[in-house]
Formats: sequence, structure tokens, C-alpha cells
Amino acid sequence: MSGHNKWSTIKRKKGALDAKRSKIFSKIIKEITVAVKESGADPDANPRLRLAIANAKGASMPKENIQRAISKGSDKDGASFIECTFEGYANGGVAIFLEATTDNQQRTISNVRMYFNKFNGNLGTNGSLSFIFDRKGIFTIPQGTLDADEFEMEMIEAGAEEMQLEEGYYTVTTAMENFGPMMKRLEALKIEPESAQLQRIPKDTTKLDLESAKKVMRLIEMFEEDDDIQAVYHNLEMTDELMDSM
Repeated sequence: MSGHNKWSTIKRKKGALDAKRSKIFSKIIKEITVAVKESGADPDANPRLRLAIANAKGASMPKENIQRAISKGSDKDGASFIECTFEGYANGGVAIFLEATTDNQQRTISNVRMYFNKFNGNLGTNGSLSFIFDRKGIFTIPQGTLDADEFEMEMIEAGAEEMQLEEGYYTVTTAMENFGPMMKRLEALKIEPESAQLQRIPKDTTKLDLESAKKVMRLIEMFEEDDDIQAVYHNLEMTDELMDSM
């Protein structure tokens, strides 16, 4: 988990400084839109929307953008989205799991297959990677003025499996079934996470030489650049050498 958390920290910094911030906003807007179409525009009655709004605030998305996304989801004549997943292997046997939200599934399938082929990977069948990843709740929480001991006790009682403090942020990991209870505990404590997501965490990682690993990272970045792809998970070992090269 420590390598995963370190890479998350690097990505958070990169995202904060990056011109790609609009990409992050685009993915959050899509999540808000889907949440509204699924269960309505009232955050109090729609946990998925409430979570999407919390993540939008954590990414410093302006309020008007959030409201515009909610209005877009409420529009009955607006585009309908399909949620789908893709699984495959990159060069070197690295497993890649993709979560997508698209208004054109054939376009997304075609693009995903093209990306895999371009980097000598293979698109597999759904379910083929189920043994490689565990679904976990991952919460990123600014340290701020939180009392460390008191906060840790609260998180353990709410179902935290692991906690790490790095560069001013706590990363709290829960089992999937404890994701909801953890959200409720944080709300009760009036603690607003910067992000709260169900992620797919690899049980084991695959280590490659630096050049091979960098090629896999280029494939991962290509997936992340695609507007239809909401999340990319992989089991490439993020060595210090690789992270330094990024």
C-alpha cells in the first residue's frame, strides 16, 4: 500500500500544478451528472451525488461548475451515460483495470483496444482480473489541526484498516463494506476529505525494469487522458527509481 499511497501523493501534487486540471473537472462533472440521473438532484437523499460533490470541493471546483453539472443531470433531454469496465494486460504482464462512463460505448471500446494494441498490451474479458485487485475505500484527508491520537481512534472505530500520514495528508483505507460508515463518521466529525473513493488496490505488484515500466506508464497516462475513462488501476510496482523518473 505504501507505494500506492506515495504515487497518489505525487499525482495529487501533479494535478494541483498541472494544466490538466480541466480533465479532472470533466471527470467529476460526469460523475455528478450520472449520480443525478440515477437518484435525483437532492444530495441529502442521494449518497452518490453527495460524495461526488465532496470530491468536487476537494478538487477546488467552483460552485457554479458543480451546480451546472447538477442541472445537466436533471435535464431529461441531456445525454445518457453508460458505465462500463475494461480489463487487460500491458506489456510485461502488468494488469490494468479501467472504469469508464461514456455516451458512446462502441467509441470507448475502440479507443481502449487501440491504446492496448499501440503499447503491445491485450484487452481481456471482464472478470479476468478479479483475483488481482481488492476494492477498498480510500480517503484523503488534510491533516490541518486534527489531533493525531484522537483522530486515529475515531478512524479505527469507523473501520479503518490502515492509516498513513504523509506531507500533511492522512490516507485512510477501509474495506469496501466500511466505506459508507466511514463517510458518515467523517460527516459527524465535520471533517471534509479532499477525496473519498472506492478504488481497486492490487494484492501484489509486478516489478519491471525502468524502461519497460516507463512504457507501461505511458499507456496508463494515455488511458487517463481519455475523456471516457474515469479511473485507471494497475499493479505495476512504483519503485523509487520509476517515481523519480516521472
